[in-house]
Amino acid sequence: MAKHAAHIVWDWNGTLFDDVDAVIGATNSAFAEIGLDPLTLERYRELYCVPVPRFYERLMGRLPTDAEWLVMDEAFHRHYTAHRVGCGLATGADGLLARWQAGGRSQSILSMYGHDELIPLVRGFGIESRFVRVDGRTGPSGGTKSAQMVRHLAALESVDPGRTVVIGDAVDDAVAALHAGAHAVLYTGGSHSRDSLAATGVPVVDSLAEAVEVAGDLAT
Repeated sequence: MAKHAAHIVWDWNGTLFDDVDAVIGATNSAFAEIGLDPLTLERYRELYCVPVPRFYERLMGRLPTDAEWLVMDEAFHRHYTAHRVGCGLATGADGLLARWQAGGRSQSILSMYGHDELIPLVRGFGIESRFVRVDGRTGPSGGTKSAQMVRHLAALESVDPGRTVVIGDAVDDAVAALHAGAHAVLYTGGSHSRDSLAATGVPVVDSLAEAVEVAGDLAT
């Protein structure tokens, strides 16, 4: 790999991993446990934000207490583990990863999904060798990605943030990219509405193929 070649940092959930149905299913199963009404996908995308307790504030009219947050978070992850079994990679993702790598460029994953759960998932899809680094969350869930993005890029010695593009499905991906001095492209197939993604001012696309094409232009 050439020093300072173009680099993509991929988000996992809702981006490479097509798990939006699992997320909605787990969210509504968890909501049923705590007496909240179920959400449609469209409503979820309108309301979802990070840090995740702010998402619950939009639903409840107030921030959950620390005790409530622990119950909500545990319920979501318990249900998500069951729902994710039927999920796979986003359409065409494997080929896109292979072609980017074959072009002599590098890529990595930075996810807010737990590291110990993420690694076996990536490995199970047979794509681990496509990435120079795979980082999941190691601290408490529910936070933002900015500090982790800085650490992630700092660990990649041959990667120039200015030639790096973050591809994700959330406003937080764009915020984290800006914080780390990188570019961003946001994909509409995950957790946010197109309007909320467009409000960030970064390119918004409807397919990962288009995201990679735009990333190639941004990183040159």
